[in-house]
Amino acid sequence: MRLVIVGTGGMANSHAKKFGEIEGVDIVGGVDRNEERLTAFCDEHNIEKRFTSLEDALAWGEFDAVANVTPDAVHHPTTMPLLAAGKHVFCEKPLASNFADADEMATAADQAGLINMVNLSYRDVSALQKAHELIAAGEIGEIRHFEASYLQSWLTQPAWGHWDKEEKWLWRLSESHGSLGVLGDVGIHILDFAGFAIGAPYQSVSCHLKTFDKAPGNQIGEYKLDANDSFTMMAETASGAVGVVHASRFASGHMNDLHLQIHGTKGGIKVTNTGDLGELFVCSGPNLEKAEWEQVALSPTPNNYRKFAEAVKSGVNGHPTFRHAANLQQVLDLAVESSKAGGRKDIPLSTQLQDA
Repeated sequence: MRLVIVGTGGMANSHAKKFGEIEGVDIVGGVDRNEERLTAFCDEHNIEKRFTSLEDALAWGEFDAVANVTPDAVHHPTTMPLLAAGKHVFCEKPLASNFADADEMATAADQAGLINMVNLSYRDVSALQKAHELIAAGEIGEIRHFEASYLQSWLTQPAWGHWDKEEKWLWRLSESHGSLGVLGDVGIHILDFAGFAIGAPYQSVSCHLKTFDKAPGNQIGEYKLDANDSFTMMAETASGAVGVVHASRFASGHMNDLHLQIHGTKGGIKVTNTGDLGELFVCSGPNLEKAEWEQVALSPTPNNYRKFAEAVKSGVNGHPTFRHAANLQQVLDLAVESSKAGGRKDIPLSTQLQDA
């Protein structure tokens, strides 16, 4: 697979490293409008071809696939011409800034018969993969209730950088710079984390978004700080399970922690992203009446980068697909509507689809 990386910001380094570890993958080019950033990135990763426009890269055309690591709002306008040119696309999450754009991308990819995947990176957590497997096998019975959280604290401490001084953080706090706040940034991760483990799409959602005062006039330079910082959500899956989902950038004491608890008629499961493989605990069988949890041994599982490379090689699409990510985007869109209206929003039956 001859791969071009479009967008050479911070996350692009992870793509270059992960794809560079895969035998048979050749990173042949980089694309970024910022020539200085492009040059530094390509020099660091020994990438020969450099393009300051996507049009120039497409005119050259000597590549099979693209890792799209552009900012959220740019995913749609960059992916559509790539699909039209017959290129397979591995896109960063979220797929787009709204369901209409995400739906158009998913439809175009499917109609073109191209490999299309989204880097919902917590699918790489071995504990989550094992939880999905155990639940599908009926280990904890029919799912009744779940709790899911994604907790960060970069608005309360500078371990990752100073949010009020650095562009890479400020844009995430500003709707006019393409941010849907913590809901758009990590909400899609925790919704996928829970939904994949349970094995069912979402049926309804009720959400409250909160933006806190963070600066005089809630503005720093060109950045209006109006994107949500925390959200709380109630959700129901098509299988009938009900749960609570929440995330915050003000979760002091947590750097980047996902927690998931799923409770069924025969037992419960706990999942975290702690460590290289995550952690998984199960309470079932004879442990159920004692409410005792047993840790499950885990083995490494293939990451999304490797699954994309294998899909391009085999010609069989991998997961998570554009369509799955588009359906999650609709949940996010309806969560915003719910917050504005102060009530529950049902997911249209036509998009209550879940891929593996």
